[in-house]
Amino acid sequence: MIISKIAIFSMLATGLLFGATYSHAQTDTHSHTQTDTHATPSSTSNSANDLQIPRAMQIEHDTLHSDLVALTKSGGLTGQAAQQVAKVLDHHFQKENEYALPPLGLLVPLSEGKFDCSMTAVLPMTDKLRAGMPVMLAEHKDIEAAVSDLKKAATSENNAEGVRFADELAAHAQTEEQVMYPAALLIGLYVKGKAAHCPG
Repeated sequence: MIISKIAIFSMLATGLLFGATYSHAQTDTHSHTQTDTHATPSSTSNSANDLQIPRAMQIEHDTLHSDLVALTKSGGLTGQAAQQVAKVLDHHFQKENEYALPPLGLLVPLSEGKFDCSMTAVLPMTDKLRAGMPVMLAEHKDIEAAVSDLKKAATSENNAEGVRFADELAAHAQTEEQVMYPAALLIGLYVKGKAAHCPG
C-alpha cells in the first residue's frame, strides 16, 4: 500500500514538474505575443478557496490517530510507550493538517493542466511549509525515536497491534518526507510561477 501511494504521488508530481518546465519554456518563447489562457479567474471547484486534504490521506491520518488512541489504553509498557508517541505526534499532525497537506488537494487538477488564479491562496501554506521544514523533519526524528520505543515495548509484550502500528507509522513518516512534503513544495513553486500571469 505504501509503495503504491509513493508511485501514484511520484507520477503526479513528475507530471506537474514536466508541466511547470513546459509552461516556463512556452512563456519564454511567447511572452510578448501570448497570455496564459489558464491563468485567469474561473469557476473551477479545485481552487484554493475550498482546498482540502486528499480524502485518502485524511482517512489514513484518522486511522493512525484512532489506532494510537486504542494503544494508549492498552496498558502495560505498550500503553505507556503509545502515550509518549501521542505526545510528540498530536501537535505534528495539527501542523500537517493546517498547512503541509492541504496543498496536495491541488495536485490532481494542476497535473491535468488546470489552473485558477485563486489557487495562489495556497502560497502562504507552501511558504510556511518551506520555512518550517527543518522543524518538521526534526519532529519526525522525535516521532521515530518514540515509535522505536513503542515497537520494542510491543514486541516484549507480544502485542501484535502495537508492532503493526509502529511499522505503519514509521512508513507513513517516510512517505511524508520523500513524497508528500516535496510534492506540496513543488505545487507552491508551480503556482508561484503561474501567478505571474494573474491580474493584479
